[in-house]
Amino acid sequence: MKIQSIILVSLTFVAVSCNSGTEKTEAEATNAKVEIPTYSQTTEIPTGITTPDIVETSIGTLEFFDGAPMPATADKVYDYLNTARGVESFLKGMPLASMYAMLEAQYKMGAKEVNEVLIFEKLMDSKSLFLTANTSTLYSFVILDLLRDGPTVIESPSGLLGAINDAAFNYIEDIGPLGPDKGQGGKFLVLPPDYEGEIPSGYFVIQAKSYRHWVFLRAPIADGLEKAEAHVKDNLRAYPLAKQNNQPAMKFVSGSGKAFNTIHSNDYSFYEELNSVIQYEPYGFIDAERRGVFASIGIEKGKKFNPDAHMKKLLTDAVAIGNASARSIVWYPKFDGTLKAAQVYPKINSSWIMAYAGKNVFFNGEDGQTMNTDARVFFHYPYTGVTPAMAKSFVGKGSDYTIAFVDSKKMVFDGSKTYKLNIPANVPVKDFWAITHYDTQTRSMLQTSQEFPTVGSQTEGIKQNDDGSYDIYFAPEAPEGYENNWLETIPGKSWFTIFRAYGPLEPWINKTWIPGEVELVK
Repeated sequence: MKIQSIILVSLTFVAVSCNSGTEKTEAEATNAKVEIPTYSQTTEIPTGITTPDIVETSIGTLEFFDGAPMPATADKVYDYLNTARGVESFLKGMPLASMYAMLEAQYKMGAKEVNEVLIFEKLMDSKSLFLTANTSTLYSFVILDLLRDGPTVIESPSGLLGAINDAAFNYIEDIGPLGPDKGQGGKFLVLPPDYEGEIPSGYFVIQAKSYRHWVFLRAPIADGLEKAEAHVKDNLRAYPLAKQNNQPAMKFVSGSGKAFNTIHSNDYSFYEELNSVIQYEPYGFIDAERRGVFASIGIEKGKKFNPDAHMKKLLTDAVAIGNASARSIVWYPKFDGTLKAAQVYPKINSSWIMAYAGKNVFFNGEDGQTMNTDARVFFHYPYTGVTPAMAKSFVGKGSDYTIAFVDSKKMVFDGSKTYKLNIPANVPVKDFWAITHYDTQTRSMLQTSQEFPTVGSQTEGIKQNDDGSYDIYFAPEAPEGYENNWLETIPGKSWFTIFRAYGPLEPWINKTWIPGEVELVK
């Protein structure tokens, strides 16, 4: 019986090879055979666990011989896997690359050492390429490098609001009202990974996982910029612990009015940025799962990242898909899925959304144990600076935000058209409110003739309606009579906007006061 089967199979192969009138795929030619014989141990095999000889998929036709992939199929699948892992590396590596770009920009501006602080004493304007910065507070940035300097001290004065983020853009600690200093200022000591030395008393001690950290601080300007600047320069200190008795003089580098870029790449060079982070930071500063994803495309600590031409082509495709994925997640979040907690006013299907889905800065789901990777992308692609202080609302303190990426009809904004936002009367804020708009490409302030693209309650000459409300216009030209209520847009470009409430009151927090939608003026 076995000999007969072998003869029949052989004859079948001969017939297939001689049949010049019918083209066969490699799998069809290999699989052109008689019924497989049965034996004493043969059982019925469920079809659900077998692989057909020909499988049609979104990546093309996949061919097998009795479940074994043909070489061309294996090549096709590996290309898919490398592309998919490249996309995954973009989405999961975004916080790392974003922090890398942030730190590199500050180095280029002259703030290289721990005692060199980048300060925006005249505020940050629209020349900056900086994710969704505001124009209403005085920023100061400090970079820590624990590999270079060892244990490092930040002496923060009272009245500042900020936080420390590590090289993966993870939240480490607050400075200010929500920090251990309770807004009174104090000495923060950041220890390197695996530090085993003595820990002196008198500090708020932080055990780090990475070497490099970004300290971002905001100073209120209610009493004027000059006073805020003097408060920071006279009291902020940063130095290696080893130099506590011989502290280097503080140097404050002005960033106001300067053009600089703090944004990670959206092309192949993204992977080179990511690799730089992996090579510099300690092995265990990120979890094993992300470390493995990066290693699968050739980014691994201690090894050269040197993909061949074919792999570069796949990664170039992957970063394009990853970038499109990030933008889709941000502009059109799945409110019926992973980002259902991103809506600010879900009952009215409003276009206003929040930066942190569910106000969760750890992106770890309602149970605190389930990572929501979409929520992480949703934040890190357009925003920067991770701290619970920017997610929690306190009556009359701090600030709160809501963002519109699309208009009332869920369409992207067109810079050639005119839009109107009605702000109802009695905006519930203790301090002030402000509307700032941003470039959809850079997620930074839109660069127009307006140095500070913000309109709000502090805007001189802003026009109020008879009912106490305000109409804010977004257009290439200001409507007559509303020049002080206008944010300039650019034909051929899009934009999005953020509504900031400083010192939000209960009606804002409990959502009984709701801003209007941004509507197209026809």
